[in-house]
Amino acid sequence: MIFLKAFVVGGLFCVIAQLLMDLTSYKITPAHILVGFVTGGVLLSAAGVYQPLVEWAGAGATVPLTGFGHLLAQGSIAGVKENGLLGVFSGGVAAAAAGITAAVVFGYLASLAFRPKG
Repeated sequence: MIFLKAFVVGGLFCVIAQLLMDLTSYKITPAHILVGFVTGGVLLSAAGVYQPLVEWAGAGATVPLTGFGHLLAQGSIAGVKENGLLGVFSGGVAAAAAGITAAVVFGYLASLAFRPKG
């Protein structure tokens, strides 16, 4: 059942992004949508709404960009508790460090394995 929940929630995020791109006549670019999703994840996390969604949908809520925003917000909150005001800036990055590192390392390995045609 958790797979179905993850699929529905993750798919809903994708549908929202696609509708924004299709219905706004290119006024909203994919970059705007990406930034909006991360920011939305931060705001929903700060409001206490996103964590129940994560507990219900699992990877369907943590894998999309809104999940990255949630991770940054939760890291910042934890950083403030540990380091005071400086934790606002360091907590989010510390919480997301493993994912960022994995993206850089696997991106580099993919660049070594594949060559662009052109």
